[in-house]
Amino acid sequence: MNWNIFKKDTTKSKAPKSKTREWVDAIVFAAVASTLIRGLLFSAYAIPSGSMEGTQLAGDYLFVSKISYGPRMAMTPIAFPFTEPVAYGVKTYWGGLQLPYFRLPGLGTVKKQDIVVFNKPEEADLNLPVDERTTLIKRCQATPGDILTIKNAQVYINGVAAANAPKAQTSYTVITNGTDINPQVLHDFNITIMQQSAANTYEMTIPAEHLATLKSYSNIKSITPAIAPAGVYDPAIFPHSDKFKWNLDNFGPIKLPKKGWTVALNDSTLTLYRKAIEVYENNKVTVNGKDILINGKKADSYTFKMDYYWMMGDNRHDSLDSRFWGYVPEDHIVGKAMITWFSTDSTASLFNKVRWGRVMRPIN
Repeated sequence: MNWNIFKKDTTKSKAPKSKTREWVDAIVFAAVASTLIRGLLFSAYAIPSGSMEGTQLAGDYLFVSKISYGPRMAMTPIAFPFTEPVAYGVKTYWGGLQLPYFRLPGLGTVKKQDIVVFNKPEEADLNLPVDERTTLIKRCQATPGDILTIKNAQVYINGVAAANAPKAQTSYTVITNGTDINPQVLHDFNITIMQQSAANTYEMTIPAEHLATLKSYSNIKSITPAIAPAGVYDPAIFPHSDKFKWNLDNFGPIKLPKKGWTVALNDSTLTLYRKAIEVYENNKVTVNGKDILINGKKADSYTFKMDYYWMMGDNRHDSLDSRFWGYVPEDHIVGKAMITWFSTDSTASLFNKVRWGRVMRPIN
């Protein structure tokens, strides 16, 4: 009698997989593995603009660590992977299913001076899901609870001057004797002409390491920092109210909201924090005479549910950042920029397009 009725029959051999089946299995495995890696560990991003010039260049390709701050779970789970939110005019996601914000534990939290990738808060006005908004890269200047002030282009955190990025850039007013500057000098020194206000007067973004050399040229009469004076109101600057006469170079003080922090509500604080309360934390805010109502109830104060950060580009006069659209909520944070793995220069000739000196370069 055969008592081994449950024993695997080793005499039968499996039919070999077809080439098609092997390819399908390999593709499925690669898709699952890449989705897990991209969703939980690292993603690749490209730098499209010059807001971080000096530190990061347009054409840099980055690895961004999601585990540094904890991987953010998808809030819009039904979407085509590895695509932009809109491709050829067609949405690549379905917004009918939205999950609440949730982040897995990470190695740490966002620190001041970290270079961070995040979704653009300003696009909340476009009614886009958080994780389908444009991704940006900036340097974190202030963390939850900090008081940020900018005086004559210098950032202060809690009254102490913040460290400037090693290759931070700003703009200067350049006056010549009427003789044009050699275009090759502008290219070699990575100088950008932002505007020309007179025949011999320019505003230029000049890397710090080339400033002294440019000043020594015989056709340069003067180079002075281009700084907007204190008290001059710029309506493009957050919070877009003449209650606060702030501009790019003279701004604040302003306190960054922190989870659990309770702020007294009045005309001034509502101007500063209304968008966070109403848009990012999903409350209905109305003003009835002198009364402030949140979700239909009179409120004298509000307690924040999330942490908020202040992000600015290292190229200070060519960066749309928190000075324009305010705080970055924690649910917009994607990850920490770690490595420039590749870099190309779109303005260079064919054989000089790759910036080999930037390949596999750590970011700081």
